[in-house]
Amino acid sequence: MSPDELVYLGVLAASIPVGFLFRYLSPPVKQGASLLLGLSIAIVTCHIHTLHSLVTVIGTWIIIRSSWRHAPALCLSWSFLYLLFFRLVTWFGLPSPTPFANAIQLLLTLKMVSLANEVKSFHMEKKKDVSSFAKSPVIGGLSQEPSLYDILSYSYCYAGIMTGPFFRFQTYIDWLKQPSPQVLPGWVPCLQRLKLVPLYGALFLSVNSVFPLAYVRTEEFLDENFFFRAFYMIAVFFVFRMRFYAAWCGAEAGFISAGLGCYPENALSKPGGGPTVNYSPDPTAEEKYDFKTIQNIDCYNTDFCVKVRHGMRYWNMTVQWWLHHYIYPNAPFKAYALRAGWTMFISAYWHGLHAGYYLSFLTIPLCIAAESAMEASVRAKLGPFGQNIFDWVHWFLKMRAYDYMCMGFVLLKASDTINYWTSIYFSMHIIAVCCIIVGRALKGGKREGRRGDKEEKREGEKIENVKTGEKTD
Repeated sequence: MSPDELVYLGVLAASIPVGFLFRYLSPPVKQGASLLLGLSIAIVTCHIHTLHSLVTVIGTWIIIRSSWRHAPALCLSWSFLYLLFFRLVTWFGLPSPTPFANAIQLLLTLKMVSLANEVKSFHMEKKKDVSSFAKSPVIGGLSQEPSLYDILSYSYCYAGIMTGPFFRFQTYIDWLKQPSPQVLPGWVPCLQRLKLVPLYGALFLSVNSVFPLAYVRTEEFLDENFFFRAFYMIAVFFVFRMRFYAAWCGAEAGFISAGLGCYPENALSKPGGGPTVNYSPDPTAEEKYDFKTIQNIDCYNTDFCVKVRHGMRYWNMTVQWWLHHYIYPNAPFKAYALRAGWTMFISAYWHGLHAGYYLSFLTIPLCIAAESAMEASVRAKLGPFGQNIFDWVHWFLKMRAYDYMCMGFVLLKASDTINYWTSIYFSMHIIAVCCIIVGRALKGGKREGRRGDKEEKREGEKIENVKTGEKTD
């Protein structure tokens, strides 16, 4: 493991026992202590680069105070433009930020955009003379506009400050105001989330030692046979998954120990978004609780779901919620394919400026179009047994597609990514294009395209309804 990975591991490991201590603090003390601890982590790991996140927070606060009505668009522009400056600081003669500063800046960008939307919703609801915000029938809302101290406390809350998961400001406020956090579930769900972390960590270390990524960049790798080169991407993506499975499960355990993101099961919470219906916050009531609000990874479904489009839902789930609520509905296009492409482009930009991110993320819409065409032209015409076989083949190709795209994500450079894809003859791109051609030749692709557009339109309408507080079927 690299020194940076050891630091991440140390922060994750320490956050779990510390979280249980936070359950015994009063709301004001909890708020101050979480801010102090988070800010200390930032200063120790980022040093002078902590100023980047501080400037982002203060800029967001000024925008919200100046024009709450336009705050969502302005804060999105501000935080994303500052993210560009942050990544190009060496052009201005400034020192390059640490990897920890980059991690904090990424998560802070999500928080600031979400906060601006929450504040706007608060003022819009206030105009409608809505009396209760904490028990909104859909996603909940603020009861007052946050102060600068509130925003700083939320921004630098120690929980997930460098690893995520993302959580809304309202989730943070609910955590501070929990009436009896000591009686909420803690040890059992925490240990449940941690039980496979040692296995994930061991698999990461062992397989990574056998299949190092650096070998892909060597001339010797290109001399290997095609099947070895193709198999290598499977091993690399396996290492990639194990690394994030271990990190995100550990991060979720830190949230669970603190009780952050704990809601009654009947609140029907969504990862990142929190409760979607009315719920009782009284822990003395006969309630079952869950931590779905801060669930960032569904390891089983990530590996075994059938479709490419479904695979995205189970990976980095809180960020997926953010993208679907703040980016996808506001895309400057109406067609689903263009909206999906725009969302993937924004996701790539959020991750970084390396060309590998864009090559990978912008391959996803092509794969989705391919699977949609084949489902309509082939699967729809098969019987139950045939559909079962189709689904297994579909799952196999879905995994290979993610293996293929992962190479761009980890190699980063355009030249390295193209060189690798060339070494396996752009196989997944060719398979995807062939599937689209076959689907259209069998006259199924167009029909499925319309159906897919309608399905995505309904999903988009549901997202908009959730944002505006309307009921959905």
